[in-house]
Amino acid sequence: MDARNETPPPVQEELFRTFAELGFVTRSPRLLPLLHQVWRVARVSDATVLIEGESGTGKMVVAEAIHRLDPKRCRHPFVTAPCAAISGSVAESELFGHTRGAFSGAVDERLGLFRAGDRGTVFLDDVSDLSPSLQPKLLDVLQRRTVRAVGSDREHRIDVRTIVATNTPLESLVAKGAFRADLLYRLEVIKIHLPPLRDRGDDFAALVLALAARHQDLYAPIRSVDPALAERLSRARWPGNVRQLEHEVERMLFAKASGDTLGLEDLPPQREDAAGADPISDAAIEGAWAAIRQDRIALGDVVRRFEQRLLGRAVGYEGTTRRELAAMLGISERCLYKKLSELRIEPDRALPQPDRAGTDPALGDGGDGEPPADVSRRAAPGPVLERD
Repeated sequence: MDARNETPPPVQEELFRTFAELGFVTRSPRLLPLLHQVWRVARVSDATVLIEGESGTGKMVVAEAIHRLDPKRCRHPFVTAPCAAISGSVAESELFGHTRGAFSGAVDERLGLFRAGDRGTVFLDDVSDLSPSLQPKLLDVLQRRTVRAVGSDREHRIDVRTIVATNTPLESLVAKGAFRADLLYRLEVIKIHLPPLRDRGDDFAALVLALAARHQDLYAPIRSVDPALAERLSRARWPGNVRQLEHEVERMLFAKASGDTLGLEDLPPQREDAAGADPISDAAIEGAWAAIRQDRIALGDVVRRFEQRLLGRAVGYEGTTRRELAAMLGISERCLYKKLSELRIEPDRALPQPDRAGTDPALGDGGDGEPPADVSRRAAPGPVLERD
C-alpha cells in the first residue's frame, strides 16, 4: 500500500497543532478546509501545486508544510528559488545548472536547483516574474521531468515535486500575453488560495502570541494577549499581512516595560490610528495600486477614474442637494460644479437644489439649469469654505 494513503486526516485540534508546528498558525474553523486541502495534497498527491495569495500571507510556509507532510519527499531537500531575485542572464543556470566553461565565469560545474532538489521539492516563489525566455524551458522540465544544463548535450532525469507561488493572478498575465497559458495549465493542477490577514479576524490572538514567541530570546516572554488588542488589530487592513503584523508585534515587545500580557497600552502611539485604520481608504489604495501595477494605468488616470466614480456615487445619493453635497465633500458649490463638468457627470439629473426659501424640493431643480454659483446667491447665506 502507498504510504500516502495510510494515515487518515487528523481531527480539528490535532490539525491546528500540526500546522502550528509547521509555522502556519490558525485557530479559525473557517480555515479548516484550507488545512485539509494542504494535508491531502501532501499525503495523497504528487501533483504540481500553485499557491496564490497576497504578499506576506505565508505561501512559502505552506509550501514547506506540504514538503514536510509528504511521507515520500520529507527526507529529501526542500529547495527554494526566488524568481524575482534571479537575474535574467543567469536564471537558466540557477534553475537547470551549467557545465564548466559554458559561459564566461563558469569555472565550475553547477547542478542547478532542480537537480539539487531531486527526490524532494522545488519551490518557485514569485513565478509570475519568470522571464518569457525561461517559461517554455520550465514547461518542458515539468512535462518531461528532465533537465539539460547550459552548455551540455546530456539530459538528466529528475524526480521532484514542483510548487510555485504568486501574489499576482496568473490568469491576468496570460490575458496580457505576459505568461504562457500552457505553462499556467501545467502549474495549476492543484491550486491553493491563502486568504489575506484582514479576513482572519478570529486568528489575531493566536497569531500575536505565536509571533511574540519567535522573539522570546530577545524580549520577555508573552503568556497572553488582551482580547481588546486582538480586536483592535483585526480592524486594520494589513497590506503586508502576517509579515507586517510580525513587525508590529516586535515593536510592541521592544516598547513593553513589564508584564507578560500584550494589551492596547503596548501599541506604539504612532500606530494606534493605523491599527484602527479606515478599511475603505485602505481598500481604495490597494485597488489603485493594483491598477497601476497590473494594468499599467498611469497615476493621473487612476486618480481621475477614482474621482469620477466617487463623485458619480455622491451625486446619486438620494435627497442630497448641491449645497449639502459640497459641504460633505469640503469644497464650494462652484468647485463641485466645475469638477462634475470636467468629469462629464450630469449633476442636474441627480442633485436637487434648494428653493428660494432655502428648502429642498422633492425632485430636480425646477428646470432652471443654473450653475451652483447662482443658486448660492439666492439661497440662505452661510459660510462656504474653499478647499479646491
